[in-house]
Amino acid sequence: MATIILGLDPGLGTTGWGVIRAEGNRLSHVANGSISTDAKASLPERLVALDAALAALIAAHGPDQAAVEEVFVNTNPQSTLKLGQARGVILLGAAKSGIPVAEYAARLVKKSVVGVGGATKDQVQAMVSRLLPGCKISGPDAADALAVAITHAHFAGARGAGLLS
Repeated sequence: MATIILGLDPGLGTTGWGVIRAEGNRLSHVANGSISTDAKASLPERLVALDAALAALIAAHGPDQAAVEEVFVNTNPQSTLKLGQARGVILLGAAKSGIPVAEYAARLVKKSVVGVGGATKDQVQAMVSRLLPGCKISGPDAADALAVAITHAHFAGARGAGLLS
């Protein structure tokens, strides 16, 4: 039976998303893109816009599961805080829809897709293109989101096979 997985790469300015179908170890691309918020809008307005766009995305694709990239701490505390707030909206929105939500560290996603935890965005995008042949990736944020979905498919499959607990 096929599972539809929504991968999300959270950001306040741009949140990447990717939807894949996993059937056993076979993965196929369904859709990808990004949600952008208006930088001139207030923070609450941007968070509401992000929530509404995510709800529409979930309604359109009906995923069975979601996977979200974890926040990394960067040098600007204000940026980290805004990223955390956007990520909170993403986690809440996915959880409100009733689907299970998993979280993965960025280094784990890169290692699982590229083989190296310090892979560049270009390397991630190149490997996602190879793992999902024929996929037209709309940008680096969408490629990261597809990589999160692929990582989840691998880990969820390993859990289902009793390889992970």
